Amino acid sequence: MKIVVLADDDAFETIRLTNTQAIWIQVADANSFTQHDEADAFFDLTYHAITTQHPVLNKPLFINSVIYSLPAGKKAIRINGWKGFLENNLWEVSGDISTADQSILSYLNKKIIVCNDEPGFVSPRIIAMIINEAYYAKGEGVSTEEEIDIAMKLGTNYPYGPFEWAHKIGVDHVYNLLKKLSLSDSRYQPSPLLTKTATT
Repeated sequence: MKIVVLADDDAFETIRLTNTQAIWIQVADANSFTQHDEADAFFDLTYHAITTQHPVLNKPLFINSVIYSLPAGKKAIRINGWKGFLENNLWEVSGDISTADQSILSYLNKKIIVCNDEPGFVSPRIIAMIINEAYYAKGEGVSTEEEIDIAMKLGTNYPYGPFEWAHKIGVDHVYNLLKKLSLSDSRYQPSPLLTKTATT
C-alpha cells in the first residue's frame, strides 16, 4: 500500500510508524499529490489543512482539522493530528466514512470513534478545558506549572500534566480551539493568562 503524506518531519515519522510495511511518501505541498495519483490514500497533517485546496483524486483523503469542521462539498475525513494524539491507537474522526477510508484506517491499525463534524471533536475539547483551568489556577497564584502537572499526573493518572499537554500540543492551538468554541459557549473563554501566553 502506498500512502502520501503532507506533514512536517515529526508528524510524518509518527504516522509512518503506524504500519512500516506501507510505502510512505512525504511531500511538501498538496499539489504534489497529483504526482502520486496511484497512491492508495493521502494525508494532510498540516495545521492549516482545512483551508488547503486538495486535488480531487478519488482516493481517501484524511486532513488534520481539530478546530474547523469540513466545508460544504469537501470530500475528506477529519482527524486529530495534534501532537500527542496522532500516535494513539484510537482516533476520533468525522466525515462520511467510506469502505475505502475504513480499509486505510484498519491497515494503519487504527480503531475509530466517528464524531459529529463539530469543532474540537471530544478529547481535544476536554483537554483544552483542563489546560485552561490550569492556566486559571496558575494565574490566580494557586500553584506553579510544575506542581500542577505533578498533582494532575499523580491524582488522576494522566500521562501528562496540563502544562505539559499545552506545550506538547502548542499553546496557540489550544487557545485557538477555545476561542472558536467560546463563540457559541462562554464556558470555553480562554483564561487571561492563556490569552497572554498565546501568540495568535
